[in-house]
Amino acid sequence: MINLKKLLAIILLSGSTVTYAQVTLPIAVNLQNTYVKGTRSPKGQPGKNYWQNTADYTIKVSFNPQNRNLTGTVGIDYINNSPDTLNQVQFKLYPNLYEKGAIRDMAVKAIDLTDGVKIESLSINNQLQDSVKRKIDGTNMVLQVQPIMPKQKTHFEIAYSYTLNQTSHIRTGQIDTGAFFIAYFFPRIAVYDDIDGWNKYPYLGSQEFYNDFCHFNAEITVPGNYQVWATGNLKNTDEVYESKYAKLITQAGISDKVTDIITEADLKTGHITKNNPTNTWKFEADSVTDLVFALSNHYTWKASSLVVDPKTQRRTRVDAVFNPAHKDYFEVVNYARKTVENMSYQFPKWPYPYPHETVFDGLDQMEYPMMVNDNPLENAEDAIELTDHEIFHTMFPFYMGTNETKYGWMDEGWATIGEWLTSPVIDKKIVDTYGVAPTENSAGTEQDVPIMTLTPGLTGAAKFTDSYPKPAMAYYYIKDMLGDELFTKALHYYINQWHGRHPMPYDFFNCINTGSGINLNWFWKNWFFDNGVPNLAISKVNHQQQKYVVTITSIGNKAVPVNLTVYYIDGSKQLVHQSIACWANGNKATNVEFTTTKPIKQLLLGTTYDPDVDKKDNVWKP
Repeated sequence: MINLKKLLAIILLSGSTVTYAQVTLPIAVNLQNTYVKGTRSPKGQPGKNYWQNTADYTIKVSFNPQNRNLTGTVGIDYINNSPDTLNQVQFKLYPNLYEKGAIRDMAVKAIDLTDGVKIESLSINNQLQDSVKRKIDGTNMVLQVQPIMPKQKTHFEIAYSYTLNQTSHIRTGQIDTGAFFIAYFFPRIAVYDDIDGWNKYPYLGSQEFYNDFCHFNAEITVPGNYQVWATGNLKNTDEVYESKYAKLITQAGISDKVTDIITEADLKTGHITKNNPTNTWKFEADSVTDLVFALSNHYTWKASSLVVDPKTQRRTRVDAVFNPAHKDYFEVVNYARKTVENMSYQFPKWPYPYPHETVFDGLDQMEYPMMVNDNPLENAEDAIELTDHEIFHTMFPFYMGTNETKYGWMDEGWATIGEWLTSPVIDKKIVDTYGVAPTENSAGTEQDVPIMTLTPGLTGAAKFTDSYPKPAMAYYYIKDMLGDELFTKALHYYINQWHGRHPMPYDFFNCINTGSGINLNWFWKNWFFDNGVPNLAISKVNHQQQKYVVTITSIGNKAVPVNLTVYYIDGSKQLVHQSIACWANGNKATNVEFTTTKPIKQLLLGTTYDPDVDKKDNVWKP
């Protein structure tokens, strides 16, 4: 049989290029302007004039578990790498999601409504600023400043406080009387980029985040009987832990085995942390987009580590920190370790980029740099799928710096295909169908809009399908069409060009085109820009003696692979497959062929990840 992947490559790269290969993707003016300015390239690489701003954050906070008050200071050395003079600086005050009167798209209980972030003082370059120079509107704060010139560094110092939510757990808050997950807890400068300038999108609860890559030093002071886990490396282990536990942490960082750092017996005995009224935990993280922390006085801790980069022998420590009452969590460290291993060696086959990954037993299903806040689950399959999905976010958005607020599909779609591919590696019995049925059910309805619709504009079913399964299917189909080797080459080209930066959708499309050597615009347009439904049908079956020719018609207009399963009378079966390349010419029908000497029971069109809005015409019986 002709290799369709090779055939497509030959067609698209030859002089007789087909019409679909000539497709030009529609592009908005503000994105097109990045090519004019030279900050981005039509080939996908950062342009010669590409820039991004950054900052050094020094955070010093104290948290009181009794009244959930967080107080502290944040010092920011902000570097304006842009060619623009900045007359104002936009800040993000994410805890204001819980402020009385704030606009939000998620419910918050009355008990959690607060007065928001209280700015005690704010100075610029050691000059105290009058409050009239700042305007707070929900989670956005605009500060009028003396002009900040290109390449200029400016120092901001902010003293602030707020009360952490007790319930209404939206990615952060109290878990129980002795456990807390604290995210988005400090004033930070918004992204200023070459596309939109300041990121002015407010945080309303459902959309996620867009932050710059920065350097963080954090000092977190809590009561002495609490432990703290956070983004980054703990710099003063010996100052906060008793020596026994400091040694176990070190051991876990160099051992492939699972180490019980803190057990239920240890919790009963006590003397885990230094016996002080309070302890200050010091963490440092470089080139990350955020810093979060969690604390507890009654959680156990299992940890292991593995080599993620065989060239350098660099290791990543994997932690599961949890309430021992949640029995499913005793296996989470193994799920997490297998996920990190699979990501490093199989998909996306990129060495895990950070020194640790801590899965914390919380009340959400949310990712953060080097941290995961996952609720306990009774079903092992659910726990596996949740663990690998959230950890996969390490690459997208955190390593790649995508704008989750505008383009949720640039991270959630990857986490979804990561879940599909990783879960069966952890447990062979898993067939992960996350999002396939909702895609079929909503396809072609009024709520079904193109993936390229900005995430804040998504409503109804599309709020889920456009961010999760639809882009995941697209990645899955491209992987199938290109084959693992070429797909990995193209994906690594994209990662190499844009990790630690801020890629936009066209940077991704163009990098995959360039990295694979194949113009895939026909597919990008079909799946990301156009409306339409996936709908294949078995329209004709011809057979002479042992040879069968089956005509598959695309009644819909979304390109999906052809997967025809031949079921035989004797109980055996055979899969006949064509990738999405079979639709590259814009044709509405394709033939699949196979030969057999065995009597056929039936032909069935479609597999797990092939959505089809009408499956009545997907079966043929002799």
